[in-house]
Parts: sequence; structure tokens; C-alpha cells
Amino acid sequence: MKMVKKYAGVMLCAAVSLSLAACGPQESSSEKISSKGSELVVWEDKEKSIGIKDAVAEFEKEHDVKVKVVEKPYAQQIEDLRMDGPAGTGPDVLTMPGDQIGTAVTEGLIKELNVEKDVQSLYTDASIQSQKVDQKLYGLPKAVETTVLFYNKDLISEDELPQTLEEWYDYSKKTADGSKFGFLALFDQIYYAQSVMGGYGGYIFGKDKDGNDDPSDLGINNEGAVKGAELIQKFYQDGLFPAGIVGEQGINVLESLFTEGKAAAIISGPWNVEAFSKAGIDYGITKLPKLENGKNMSSFIGVKSYNVSAFSKHAELAQELAVFLANEKNSKKRYEQTKEVPAIQSLASDKAIMKSEAARAVTEQSRFSEQTPNIPEMNEIWTPADSALQTIATGKADPKKALDQAAETAKGQMKAKHSGT
Repeated sequence: MKMVKKYAGVMLCAAVSLSLAACGPQESSSEKISSKGSELVVWEDKEKSIGIKDAVAEFEKEHDVKVKVVEKPYAQQIEDLRMDGPAGTGPDVLTMPGDQIGTAVTEGLIKELNVEKDVQSLYTDASIQSQKVDQKLYGLPKAVETTVLFYNKDLISEDELPQTLEEWYDYSKKTADGSKFGFLALFDQIYYAQSVMGGYGGYIFGKDKDGNDDPSDLGINNEGAVKGAELIQKFYQDGLFPAGIVGEQGINVLESLFTEGKAAAIISGPWNVEAFSKAGIDYGITKLPKLENGKNMSSFIGVKSYNVSAFSKHAELAQELAVFLANEKNSKKRYEQTKEVPAIQSLASDKAIMKSEAARAVTEQSRFSEQTPNIPEMNEIWTPADSALQTIATGKADPKKALDQAAETAKGQMKAKHSGT
């Protein structure tokens, strides 16, 4: 999946009234009545329904119900639920990015799940935490992803790979000539730039005493974030990144340069494994490099989950289906069909899964990753941070001034939109 789709927070409509929570569905008095013969609707990600085909058939047989699976882009499903849920045409179970959970809960769009602790313990800590708001559970993880390093084996061998970002800078200085490049990344976007800024101590939100994201503690312009941004700026200033890699079309330029054999290495994600394979590139995948301070580049963990619509007329059965689809057996089956890395702890050492270089790289990089904040205030971070990074990339502002402005803008937006929540 291309990263323009990963900005779930940007796509959320900030103007949506919170009255949805007030007019959401009430608990049905008939919930305990048998659901035999009922129909459940599942919204699954595009081109991913093959991964749950067998599980759905088994669930239908065991519960004597019909399950209709509809494919929709997973980052847009909450947007559709806002309209389809109240109209009675929405799903019972949907799939969504972890960073949308907080907003969905605030708007009353998804139900809290009553799932035993032993079921929750099946999943990696980061993935299950992405589904919680105020320590309450609202979904079950089905897949995790994070950024990794792709390299073209025809241009650079595994033994030649620089081990630090600074070494990649030196490598690029020797190889970049305006038409061919060494290392490339979309560092004009906070989703990618946080890998550097976070490695030097920058952060989005601090934590409160309970370990929850604290929007009053913003770290996008602290000393570490500025140091990381200064390193990022060098790649652009010294001509190691092409001008076209900045802005909305940057992702297309980056991917084209790699598939055309004009870039030795790029930062991307497992969503591009199939596309790069089809392009005929002999590539390798590994974790992100270290920084000069000895820390590994960080990254955001993306979590896809199964969640129950607050508008479902069969909420208990829908929860049972979500638990079933996300269990260990069906998570492994789903991986076999979709190659999306499961969030189940035990599968991190599964030999069949770890045969995949992409799965190994994602698993290893996850050790250095951070959870994408899932509180609604995250929606106010993406655009100001990206705008600041673009001015840094184009040399229109120095890193400290640009990040200070981004922090000020984000704080103003959070105060205006979230101070009463």
C-alpha cells in the first residue's frame, strides 16, 4: 500500500460533528437472541478477501449464518461508516488502521470489545495497544507493517550495504549524478522523517503517568527532532535526492526510480513487495540502518485490525467473528494468501513465515519501531509537520524555525478542535 494512503489522520474529516456519538445505536434488547440465519457484513481491505475466504466459510457453517464480504480500501472504511452506519447499510465488522481508533471511538463509530485477557495476549504488545483507548479494547490486530530498506542487488550487494544513514549519505555522494541515485527516502513526510528524528530523540507525543499519549507534550520540535531534520536537509541540499521527490508526486518518483534501476536503495514498506517483484527488480530487504549515535532508525508500526461497528445489529456475533478471523490459525492462513505479516506473537518465529525476507525485515525493524499515535489529536500533526519538512527539504526554512512553526500550528489546531474532548 502506498504511503499516500497511510495518512489516515489527514483523510479524516475534522468537521464531522461529535453528535454521532450521541445519536449512535443503543444496545439492542434482542442481542441475546439467537442469530441463526442472520447475515453479517464484513468490510475487508482491497484484494485481501482471499485471505479470509476459508475462515468465513468455516464460521458460516459453525454458526448457521451468512457472511457477506465486501472489499473497500481499509483507510477509507471509517469515512464510509459515518454515512452507511446510521443508514443501516454499513458493516458489522470492518478493518481499519490503528491510528484511526481514537477518532472512531470519539465519534462513537466502533464498539468496545469484551475479549478475554488470554485472547489479547496472543498479539504483540504494540499491536494490541494500538487498539486501546483509555485502556479499553476496540479491535483485534490482524496484520502489522513498518518501513524497511529495499536495495537493488544489481547495483549494490548485501555485503556492500552501508550500516548507518551517515554512511548512506557518503555512498550517495559518490554515486548520485542527477539521473542515478544512491539512497532515497520520502523525508519530506513525517511518517518517514520520524525514523530519523525519533532516532535522535524527537517524538510526536510524550506519555502521561498511565502510558497514554499526552497531546500537551509535543516533541516534534525538540532538540533531537531538530538534529534529525538537519541531517535530512543535507540529503536535499547536496543534490542527493532529486527535486521531484518532494511533494505529492514524490512517492511515484521514488518508486519509479527504484523499479527503473536508477536508485540503489529506498525506504518503503511491504506493501510494495509484489509491485517490485512484478517489475523484475532483483531486490533485497532489510531493516533500516543505524544512526551515528548508535541507535537504529525508528519507524511507525502500522496495525490493521478487525473492529465491530457501533451500528451492528448483531454485535456479539460480530465480535465472535472478529476474534475468529484474527486468531492464530486464521492469521497464518491469511498470511499465506496475502503475505501481510500477522500480529500474533507466536508467529514471529514461525519457520514458514520467516522464510520470507520481507517478513523477517518487518519483524526485525519492529523492534525499533513506535506505535503510530491513535488519539484524535494526531490528525492535527500530519499536515503542519509535512509542511515544515517540505520547507526544510526545499531550503526555504532552517529546521528549527520550520519545526517550531509546525508545533505552534499543531498546538493551535489541537486547542481549537480537541480542548473539549
